[in-house]
Amino acid sequence: MARDLAKSTLDKFRRRLDDERQRLLGVINEIEAEQEEVRLTETSSERSPDPNTAEGGSLAFEIEKEYSLARHAGDLLAQVEEALGRIAAGSYGRCIECAKAIPVARLEALPYTKLCVDCAANHR
Repeated sequence: MARDLAKSTLDKFRRRLDDERQRLLGVINEIEAEQEEVRLTETSSERSPDPNTAEGGSLAFEIEKEYSLARHAGDLLAQVEEALGRIAAGSYGRCIECAKAIPVARLEALPYTKLCVDCAANHR
């Protein structure tokens, strides 16, 4: 049977996950604000830059990069929120596949992980 994490250890990971959640929300809000600024700039000008020019190509690249960063931050946020849910449910620190304890060193590296090393390796 998996050994439960000490309350102090759970509290430490809860704080860390809460901090990461706030950081990710800030990143997402910042990206959304930048995207809105670009959208407003494009609609306020007489015409958008031609995507076949260097300026237009750079703008398209930057927009796609921002969308990619927002998606990645959103994915991480979902994992963080899921981990906080596991803490609330009392299952944090156990692999969701084999129910073995996830080593604290792994949780330190990836506090939102839901798989032990062996199960994670089988998912690759």
